[in-house]
Amino acid sequence: MNQIAEFVKTRRKQLGLTQEEFADKAGVALTVIRKIEQGKENLSLSKVNQVLSMFGHILTPIHEKDANRNNQV
Repeated sequence: MNQIAEFVKTRRKQLGLTQEEFADKAGVALTVIRKIEQGKENLSLSKVNQVLSMFGHILTPIHEKDANRNNQV
């Protein structure tokens, strides 16, 4: 969750938006943005994806063997 937190916080700041402004643009509550940026783990996947969609990304489950294959170089 920390990677997502850093990603969202960095990208939001690159856009020059406050948490409140970003929440409004993403269509989520300010508390959702705060929880994501704090790395909280008890978030709704749909809310996380709503925020990530602002950057053209989604969070989706993948099979463990596929994840391991992607980590091998």
